[in-house]
Amino acid sequence: MRYMIINKADEASEAGRMVSDQVAANVGALVDDLAKAGVLLVAEGVHRSALGARVKVTGGKRTVTDGPFAETKELIGGIIVVEVRSKDEAIEWAARLAEALDDEVEVRRVVDEADFGPDSDLFT
Repeated sequence: MRYMIINKADEASEAGRMVSDQVAANVGALVDDLAKAGVLLVAEGVHRSALGARVKVTGGKRTVTDGPFAETKELIGGIIVVEVRSKDEAIEWAARLAEALDDEVEVRRVVDEADFGPDSDLFT
């Protein structure tokens, strides 16, 4: 099963400030451990929202809103995608990221083709 571990943006990341050397080293060590364990698929940070845009299409009309976006607590700061055996295993890795960042992270299962089968509980 694939899971996405999401860390949130904060005021510092939205201001374009890098994390401390210690946090960078801690996260780097975790990413190395994920790779060595053979579960790492993707690990990426994202630039601040001021460099991004939101795109909406309603009734065929496209609206583009350039960043920055006001609610930093609702913004993604980065993602790690892992292939693990269970949600519990994903949570163990997520706990290590939360500790490295000294912040809360979110764990979400990635939708795959099997989720659209007749026995799926995706939409229940």
